[in-house]
Amino acid sequence: MRIELWSIGKTHETYVKPGIEEFTKRLNHYFKTKWVLIPAPMHTGMFSEMELKKKEGELVLEWLAPGDFLVLLDEKGEELTSIGLAALLQKKADTSIKKMVFLIGGAFGVSQAVQQRAQFTWSLSKLVFPHQLVRLILTEQLYRAGTILKNEKYHHQ
Repeated sequence: MRIELWSIGKTHETYVKPGIEEFTKRLNHYFKTKWVLIPAPMHTGMFSEMELKKKEGELVLEWLAPGDFLVLLDEKGEELTSIGLAALLQKKADTSIKKMVFLIGGAFGVSQAVQQRAQFTWSLSKLVFPHQLVRLILTEQLYRAGTILKNEKYHHQ
């Protein structure tokens, strides 16, 4: 199973880039992983919140393949423990899912169409984090899940 980490917006900021790159490299030992940064639509200041979410959503839905398993990151989603995340990854790998996409939406969230397309909505926390930090936390947690699945020492209970 491949993992793709999608984020709408600009490139990784310098204050998180080394961490994201390090954990992505480590995660590749368990799952082939890559980042996909979806550019925000041009002239975003001209759109209402709803229009912007719709345009971003159209891009996301266009880029998804029919068999992709979409995990939407949203503070209203289901919280998981690190062990629970590892179990979700294993379950999807066991069901022959070829690609699992983790989506960090735009500044205003995602469209209703993307919410409906998502097979799982995951909340990292009840707290709201800047998208740049979510990228780092997401990558680290997926790496942690990989070490849990291989019964390696990184995760302490």
